[in-house]
Amino acid sequence: MDLTVNHGERAFELFNSGCNCSQAVLCAFSDVTGLDNGTALKLASSFGGGMGRMREVCGAVSGALMVLGIAKGYSDLSDGNAKKEHYALVQQFAEKFKKENGSIICRELLSGVKVTDGVSPENRTENYYKKRPCGELCRTAAEITEELLK
Repeated sequence: MDLTVNHGERAFELFNSGCNCSQAVLCAFSDVTGLDNGTALKLASSFGGGMGRMREVCGAVSGALMVLGIAKGYSDLSDGNAKKEHYALVQQFAEKFKKENGSIICRELLSGVKVTDGVSPENRTENYYKKRPCGELCRTAAEITEELLK
């Protein structure tokens, strides 16, 4: 991990430049994942808006878990201990995120924010960025991920 990179700030900037929340967090950790930007953008594209705007698990959480999977996941399917350790890391991330934000569920995190239903993303206007906490949620998810990777 490149210690000169502020992953939280990078995720915040990426969200504010047009990435969805999941893309912002995953792309902020290119130094960790080794993914090129195009691959990371595609991989995380389905998870924005709480999975395709369904407002389920927060996309910033999904992006962070992708980073943790690449950096600390398991690939030996017969290694039950590695699976257990990884799931403990996932739960540790979720607990920290919930403690700071109250939930890992998009619709709960956006409670009180007027959002449109459907598949069409909202226009990224100045008002869009002002009314929603998503940029800060990306920052927080990246900061927690960075902490867990150290």
